[in-house]
Amino acid sequence: MTKFDAIARELREHRHHLSMLCVAALLAACASGPPKSSSRDEPEAKPPPDLARVPDAQPQVEPIRPGGPNKPYEVLGKDYTPQRDDSPLTEKGLASWYGRKFHGKRTASGEVYNMYAMTAAHKTMPIPSYARVRNPANGREVIVRVNDRGPFHPGRVIDLSYTAALKLGVLNGVAPVEVERITFEQIRAGSWRRDGGATEVAAAPAPAPTPAPLPSPLPAAVSTPLPVPVAAVPIPELPAASAPDAPVDPKPSRAFTTAAQGFWVQLGAFKQRDGAEEFQRRVSGELDWLAPLLAVFSEPSIFRLQAGPYPSRGEAQDAAARIREALKLVPLIVERR
Repeated sequence: MTKFDAIARELREHRHHLSMLCVAALLAACASGPPKSSSRDEPEAKPPPDLARVPDAQPQVEPIRPGGPNKPYEVLGKDYTPQRDDSPLTEKGLASWYGRKFHGKRTASGEVYNMYAMTAAHKTMPIPSYARVRNPANGREVIVRVNDRGPFHPGRVIDLSYTAALKLGVLNGVAPVEVERITFEQIRAGSWRRDGGATEVAAAPAPAPTPAPLPSPLPAAVSTPLPVPVAAVPIPELPAASAPDAPVDPKPSRAFTTAAQGFWVQLGAFKQRDGAEEFQRRVSGELDWLAPLLAVFSEPSIFRLQAGPYPSRGEAQDAAARIREALKLVPLIVERR
C-alpha cells in the first residue's frame, strides 16, 4: 500500500465517522421532539383579591360610532365587516381570555385594556356593545362590555378579560360558550335582566348638568387617600358629546373594577355622591376611552372619582397627562395597596 493509498483510506474512515455522528444527532433530535413553547397568556403573580365579586358590566345605550373600530378590517389575510346597526347577534363557539400581555395597552376602541374589568373582544360586534356570555358546562353567566377586536383563532367567538373568564370558569383554557348581544331595545325595556326588572334609559340627550365643585389641589401622589376639603370652584364646561342622533343614558358610566391594588388617577373629591356621579357622567361623555375605568369610592364625608387600576405609576401618569390635556384639570396619582 502506498502512502497515498493510506491517506485516502484514513480520509474515508474519517468521513464515515462523521456521518455516524450526524445520524446519531439527528435521531436524538427526533426522539426529543421540537422545543416546547407556550403562547398562553398568564395572570399577574398577585392578582387583586375578590375578583369574583367584581360586578358585571351594566348595559347602557352607547352610540355606535361610524368608522374607527367599526370599519371593515383585515387580519391574517381574512376580511371582517363589523355590524354598524343595533342588530341582535347570538352564536356558539369557543371562548378564550387575554391578560397581562395586553394589560394597559390600547384596545381597538382606543380605551386602555384592563384585564380586571368586565370587558371582551369580538370580531364583528359593534364597538361598544354589551353581551351576555354563558358557560353551559356550569350554568354561569356574565355581562361584558365589548371594546376590542378578536379573537382570530379558528372556532373562537369571544376573547374575555381575565376577570370575566374567572367568573365564568374558563381560565384553564378555551371553553364552549353561548354569546348574545344585548340590543338597545332590551336595555331600554330592561328585558336583558334575568328578573325582567325595568331600567331607566333616556330617549334623548339629557340637559346640560349644573357644574359641581372641584377638589382642592392635593400632592402629586399619596399612598392612602385621605379626606380633603372641597373648594367651591366651578368645573369648566366640557364640550358636548358627538352622535346627537343616538340616545344617551343619563346615568354615569358604571365602573367595572373594584378598589384593587395598583395605581389610580383621581379626578375629583366631592362632599355629595350626586356631585361625584354628575362629574363622572360628564367625563364619560367627553372621554369615552376612560369611561369603563371610572369608579366612585365612598369614604366618611367624601366621595372620590378615580380611574384605574393601572399596573404601574408610569402608566397612571400617562393617563393623567391625557386627562389633564383634555379636561384642563390636575388629576392625582393614588396608590392602593
